[in-house]
Amino acid sequence: MSLFNSALGKNITFVHPAYFIISGFIGIPNIKYYYVFLLFAYVIAVLGNTIVMAVICLDHNLRTPKYVAVFNLAFVDLFGSSALVPKVIDIFLFNHTSIPYSECLTFLFFCYTSLSMQSFNLLALAYDRLVAIIFPLHYQVKITHRFMFSMIVSFWVVAIIAVLTAVGLITRLSFCESVVINSYFCDHGQIYRLACNDNYPNYVLSCLYPVLIFWLPLIFILLSYLYIGCTLAKVATIKEGLRAFKTCIGHLLLVAIYFIPLLITFTLMEKIHPDARIINLSLTSVIPPMLNPIIYVLQTEEIKESVKRLLKIRRKHKITIKKLPIM
Repeated sequence: MSLFNSALGKNITFVHPAYFIISGFIGIPNIKYYYVFLLFAYVIAVLGNTIVMAVICLDHNLRTPKYVAVFNLAFVDLFGSSALVPKVIDIFLFNHTSIPYSECLTFLFFCYTSLSMQSFNLLALAYDRLVAIIFPLHYQVKITHRFMFSMIVSFWVVAIIAVLTAVGLITRLSFCESVVINSYFCDHGQIYRLACNDNYPNYVLSCLYPVLIFWLPLIFILLSYLYIGCTLAKVATIKEGLRAFKTCIGHLLLVAIYFIPLLITFTLMEKIHPDARIINLSLTSVIPPMLNPIIYVLQTEEIKESVKRLLKIRRKHKITIKKLPIM
């Protein structure tokens, strides 16, 4: 970040605090029960996403472009949960509310990167469903492994650059008074508002970031399903339309779980109590990683069949071992 700051002027000195204080959950009644839920959600997220990743790796039938995106979503959920939940529990349950300046920026980077990639992954899966249903004969030509890998890598690059820009802009802020962050993690919006020098670039980024990470993917997803619905209504029978749309149920549930709480929070931001807003936003960070693998296992026939095949192979392997003669 020294290069970033040197570009602003060699003689500029920024006042960086030794630490920030995370105060988001402090003072909320019965909050310790919520920590138990966070721990439960984290364990389910780790087990579920690990199983999904393992099934995709072990079953060659799932080595398709679609499951490149599903694997990446499971990885991002695991990555994001591991970056957030253990740290949140350590901060609030064990009262380690002060976090060093550089560690806080690192915490911000991992949380925002995983949040961005969750949205981008849902966008990639929406595009996959759009092509599969509207252009089924061209699906294997349009959605190749190379295309899906390129799209996922591009999303990672965009997410990392956007978040690094946010981190870089924070390093040019001076903090002369309060260092208390009223959130459950090192939230960019809460941090830049504490600055005592010009924070306008941070404000601009805080306006652009939701558009890039939240609104544009959501608009594309909604338009893609609107297009799918209109097309199926024109060219397919009701039975065929329902069969085609059934393949989208899992993805639609993921979209609802991720975007609806954020929509409610952003729409009713002024009317929601600050404590309720913090709890709601924290739920959007832990609920999707916990439910995504469950939804995909229960709603996706390919994964259910793959799990059955792997369990059947494992059972046969055990029987074979038991039948081997002991020398």
